[in-house]
Amino acid sequence: MRIPFRKMHGLGNDFIVFDARLVPLALTATQVRALTNRHTGIGADTIVVIKPPCDNSVDLSVEFYNADGDAIGTCGNATRCVASLFFAQTGRDQVRIATLDGNLTAWRFGEDVSVDMGCPGLDWRSIDLTDKRDMLHLAVDGPLTDGVGVSMGNPHAVFFRDDVEAVDLSAVGPATERNALFAKRVNVEVAAVLAPDRIRMRVWERGVGITQACGSGACATLVAAVRRGLTERKATLVLDGGDLTIEWRADDHVIMTGPAATSFTGEIEHSLLPGEAPRAAAA
Repeated sequence: MRIPFRKMHGLGNDFIVFDARLVPLALTATQVRALTNRHTGIGADTIVVIKPPCDNSVDLSVEFYNADGDAIGTCGNATRCVASLFFAQTGRDQVRIATLDGNLTAWRFGEDVSVDMGCPGLDWRSIDLTDKRDMLHLAVDGPLTDGVGVSMGNPHAVFFRDDVEAVDLSAVGPATERNALFAKRVNVEVAAVLAPDRIRMRVWERGVGITQACGSGACATLVAAVRRGLTERKATLVLDGGDLTIEWRADDHVIMTGPAATSFTGEIEHSLLPGEAPRAAAA
């Protein structure tokens, strides 16, 4: 049994995309880890499984799995990739996508894709803290302190620094991600405000590590900057892989705009995957 896939990325944040709309596809956490391994698998930050719409309010459903095998609620860069694929297949300019964290709307914006990422969660429970804390000045024990907590369908802790390049993210990222304060771990952003409409950001994604970009992290970072009074409500986020435009609108919705690209397509043999074979192949 051969399983077709598409390798896609948004600013270097890369994904293995399976289209399971015609024939179901089920992957175990072990198989996700094998596929995302950059030495022995295809290699990716996240796996995306496109499924049929769960109801008439959406065009399709999507599941996201980080490289460690855990399912996640949403992924901004991957959503742009799924939307761009849908646009190419249908000729349409807008799509409604169901995720584990709710429905997202995406549309063409010139050569790029915009996604309405919904409203940020600003309550301490929205990022599953183990006790009540001030989300605007989140006291964290460890190498990074005084963060801003934001949920964008997944938990984020944003830390502002004068020089993000000087931060050893490979050291402080995992320590902060797994801090006991975060019951379900956390995505870690370090950011520097370059101008009222420009922010430099680097990210450590939970279950993945350092990535070239993080769409939900960019959204969380702008929200954090606005809440601290550091920037305007619309700004360019400068990530390792390129730029995203983020706007926190007056209606509380956060809009992310940026590119999406296909790197290559291919097929894998189910026999190459460890453990039980997938229950069916994607068409």
